[in-house]
Formats: sequence, structure tokens, C-alpha cells
Amino acid sequence: MLTLVPTPIGNLDDISKRALTALSEAELIFCEDTRVTKKLLQLLSERENLEFNYKDLKSFHSHNENQVLKTLTPEDFNKNIVYVSDAGMPCVSDPGATLVQYCINNNLEYDVLPGANAVLTAFAMSGFLNTEFTFFGFLAHKGKERNEKLTKVMQSPILSILYESPHRLLKTLEEIKNIDENRTVFLAKEITKLHQKTYKASALNIYEDFTKENIRGEWVIVIEPTETVGASLDVKDIENLDIAPKVKAKLLAKMTGKTVKEIYQQLLDKI
Repeated sequence: MLTLVPTPIGNLDDISKRALTALSEAELIFCEDTRVTKKLLQLLSERENLEFNYKDLKSFHSHNENQVLKTLTPEDFNKNIVYVSDAGMPCVSDPGATLVQYCINNNLEYDVLPGANAVLTAFAMSGFLNTEFTFFGFLAHKGKERNEKLTKVMQSPILSILYESPHRLLKTLEEIKNIDENRTVFLAKEITKLHQKTYKASALNIYEDFTKENIRGEWVIVIEPTETVGASLDVKDIENLDIAPKVKAKLLAKMTGKTVKEIYQQLLDKI
């Protein structure tokens, strides 16, 4: 069978007994990066005085997963197969979902073990009272896709959670501040690691503080939902308004993240 095993996101003590058992019984281990997984298994072996008897270690990541799946047959799953990503829970902003779907399509047994996860840990750390949240993963590096996704995040009536790298954190905080400087933002740095740190303040104060802050490390951003007053308008509501196309284009641009020029042309094409 296939077992998806979460690995520590920083602190090795977060490995579970079930995870250690699954890894020690694995005959084949699929992993995001063989170098990272070999190092992890070496550290766990030394700490836990445990022997890992896997016969094969194969890479399985976003760039090769489709090719690897083509080489598999249902009979391969007669042995114990484990999948681990570099850190945290497989399938959560990490590869692994296609392996799960392969098992579902072929009626193969599989299991997912619980374990370390930065999204849920940051959600619990944030102190927001909201009981719902939407996880958006990483924003695109630049361009239209990034603008559209950040617009969706900032207009969401539900708490939003993002991952961000240290290289783009300041840029993201600036963009959040430019959209709504009074929005409360929570940041968690290097969760479970030695330099774990958290911050919570308005988008403006967070951004100003971080122009002087050491922003190395991996980050989770939790963003307060937008306030809604009365019934909320959607894109169709705006499109059906009897107002000048230029005004309509400006409203739709704010809602969708597209450019005013692009939407204005689309409106003219419909006339």
C-alpha cells in the first residue's frame, strides 16, 4: 500500500511514532528531493537508534510526477511505498496528490498520517477568532496572475492564509498595505525552528517594521477578512449596472485584478 508521511517542518521531535514505523517498514520511498530525504533519514536513524531498510529512493516532484506515474503498475503497490515531501504534509502546497489519485483510480489501499503542518499551526497561533479560512499557497512571482490572486485574497470575507519566501515577503507586505493599510495581518516565521517568531499588527505597521526587520526564513501570512456591510456585490451585479463603461471597467478591475484597459475593451466588444 501507499502511505503518505508528513515530516517535521523544523523540529525533529515532531516526527511521530507512526511516521517512524512507516519509514522503517518502507521498501520504496518516493520523495520530493532525494538529498533532503537521505539527510532526514540519517538524522532520524541516529536520534532514534532506528534502521531504515528501504531498497529504493526515488524522486517524485512537480516536474516529473506525470512521467513517474506512467512507469507504475498497480502491482508495484504490493510492497510498502511511502511518499514524503521535503517538509510538512504532502499534498498541502507540496506534491503527492497525483499518487493519491492513482490509488483511487486503481482501487489501491492508501493512508495519510497526520503530522506537522505550517498552515494549521499558523492558524492556531494567529489569535483570530474566525473558524473558517482559505489557504492560497504561494502567490505567483509577478504579473496578472499575482495581481488577480492577491485581489481575491484581500476581498475575501474569510480569513486568508498565504505562504511566502523571504525574497518576496516585503513586496507582498507592501502590496497588502497599498490595498488596505488598516487590515490586521499576522506573520509567523520559521515555525517550530530555533528562530521562530510571530508578529501581528495593521498592514501599515507591519510593513514599516519589516523595512528594518531580518526577513530570512520561511513565512506564513494570515490576513484578516474584509468587512462586508449588507449584501455583497459580485462581478455579474456590476456588469448588469446601467452605468458608463469606463466607470464599470474601474469597478470590475478592482474586483478581478485585471487592468481597466482590458475590461473596458471587453465591455466595448459586447456593445
